[in-house]
Amino acid sequence: MAAEFLLVDVTGNDGRVLEPDWLSRAEGVHRQLRTGLPADYAGRLRSVFANGGRMTVAVETSEVRGVALWRVIENTYEGHRLYVDDLVTDQAQRSRGIGRCLLRHLEHKAREFQCDVLALDSGTQRTDAHRFYFREGLVIPAFSFRKTLK
Repeated sequence: MAAEFLLVDVTGNDGRVLEPDWLSRAEGVHRQLRTGLPADYAGRLRSVFANGGRMTVAVETSEVRGVALWRVIENTYEGHRLYVDDLVTDQAQRSRGIGRCLLRHLEHKAREFQCDVLALDSGTQRTDAHRFYFREGLVIPAFSFRKTLK
């Protein structure tokens, strides 16, 4: 039987932090993916939230087991999309259904916001994550190009 995880929306639809304690408790798991986040984690995330980012955490026994940072945007080629900035499961808790639970929640959010697609980028080195995304029905529709400016 799969474990049950409580999903907590850390932010409201307006980006306001509704659950500051869960934001703080998400930091350790979030840093497993985003090691370069600044020391002022809460300050950086509040800036991200002010610019459209939203956060949901998966919780079990009062511990954050997974973090999803996402936003709804509109572009010319897809229309409305729910874009996932970050999706990370605590490395000690992987393969327990946490990522699947968060991804399904994000799909629900995308439908709630009448999005046409759910999209994310994943580093080329993250082959385990890619296997997960393929299993969950995501596809690679394009290459992502970028030039680092800083």
